[in-house]
Amino acid sequence: MTAVAQKQPEAAKAVAWQVDPAHTDVEFAVRHLMVSNVKGHFGNVTGTVEFDEQHPLAPRIRASIPVATIDTRSEQRDTHLRSGDFFAVDAYPTIEFEGGRITDDPRGDFKLSGKITIKGVSRGIVLDVTTEGRGQDPWGNDRIGYSATARLDRKDFGLTWNQILEAGGVAVGDTV
Repeated sequence: MTAVAQKQPEAAKAVAWQVDPAHTDVEFAVRHLMVSNVKGHFGNVTGTVEFDEQHPLAPRIRASIPVATIDTRSEQRDTHLRSGDFFAVDAYPTIEFEGGRITDDPRGDFKLSGKITIKGVSRGIVLDVTTEGRGQDPWGNDRIGYSATARLDRKDFGLTWNQILEAGGVAVGDTV
């Protein structure tokens, strides 16, 4: 995931940032047919980041990822991923993330603990985060960028569809 946020007006001591959907992607890779990795992404991510400059290790971070935006460069596969076999987009239109605890220095590489909800199932997750930079855009707005990675087991979220291959193994790996 790469996210860029724009600073919003301050409320009390908290600094509020808005996730910029035009500069934010959630990307993934999963083993496919035992011989390759399928890569894809979700677009139109929205969210907020709030933290007190004096207590930066306890932010309030929220992100919403619209599942219908899934793109693996195969419309047939994307349609299957949106179906009840996988994400059940009609019943669960978004993946939600809430973060709230940072370990290490939030100005560099750090870990962000939070909760991710996929298909109505919530689990704890730890993101490995890198601060990409902070500065002003050409219009004078404050911007800050982060990259984050994590691994999860899709079966923990009810994404259990699979198919046994004649040559052995399965069609879809468990680790995303």
